[in-house]
Amino acid sequence: MEDHCFNQRVILVTLLLAIASSFVEGQGTRVGFYSTACPRAESIVRSTVQSHFRSDPTVAPGLLRMHFHDCFVQGCDASILIDGPNTEKTAPPNLLLRGYEVIDDAKTQLEAACPGVVSCADILALAARDSVVLTGGASWAVPTGRRDGRVSQASDAANLPGFRDSVDVQKQKFTAKGLNTQDLVALVGGHTIGTAACQFFRYRLYNFTTTGNGADPSISPAFVSQLQALCPQNGDGSRRIGLDTGSANRFDNSFFANLRDGKGILESDQKLWTDASTRTIVQRFLGIRGLLGLTFNVEFGRSMVKMSNIEVKTGTTGEIRAVCSKVN
Repeated sequence: MEDHCFNQRVILVTLLLAIASSFVEGQGTRVGFYSTACPRAESIVRSTVQSHFRSDPTVAPGLLRMHFHDCFVQGCDASILIDGPNTEKTAPPNLLLRGYEVIDDAKTQLEAACPGVVSCADILALAARDSVVLTGGASWAVPTGRRDGRVSQASDAANLPGFRDSVDVQKQKFTAKGLNTQDLVALVGGHTIGTAACQFFRYRLYNFTTTGNGADPSISPAFVSQLQALCPQNGDGSRRIGLDTGSANRFDNSFFANLRDGKGILESDQKLWTDASTRTIVQRFLGIRGLLGLTFNVEFGRSMVKMSNIEVKTGTTGEIRAVCSKVN
């Protein structure tokens, strides 16, 4: 009898801890937030992303990037989606973001099914997860319950991580959002899908140094000539190159192998290997012998949950936008 009561207490404590941790970690968000108010919410977002992905696979990295850019400015509140002069989407780091039409499509369907219930911020968080799954990554449970912000200012985008940032600067920007160095490396690993325009890394290929071949010495010499052929010095700066050479459309850990091999496209990415404080984490994602390994797919999902809870608005804060591109 005592064993039975003890087991019941253990089960109850375990359940309470699980419930408590979901609220603590989520700051008021929780997995299954819409299970009663809009049971089809997640499936509607998923099918919408799938439909757009089938006709244009580039929406997957676009949506993942958009969620990241949203969370780092004003928190994960869909402020990136608001139209207008001097809104976040007009800031230089956000000018090439794509996938807005996917969010709008999902919102239209959700408003038809459950008017005024599902936030644009949650649609974006769910769409980012679904994009990773569609490109071969592992799924994760997305806590929901975010509300939409009413403020969107281009000037606030100045604190977004930049492609020239040192590891120290990247760490400062991530720490300011409650993310640690492992989160930093994992989330930058999202560059395993998607592309970058030549204009954002071509400076590394020509006149970067006054010695050798003139290129950034952290780039593999054989790779320099490949990149120069793709991005001539006076060529089209808008031409796009895969961020994960040889695997730009598949969500996997080959991005880290490319960093090890001197094939990082963005300067800020390659620095994760050249800086000793982050190299060890890259090596753990690669399963280097002698180090405790990390499973990229698993850790990416964990870090995404942390990121998706940055400065979220819940309860009565914010609003549920009727149209994602404008405040009510």
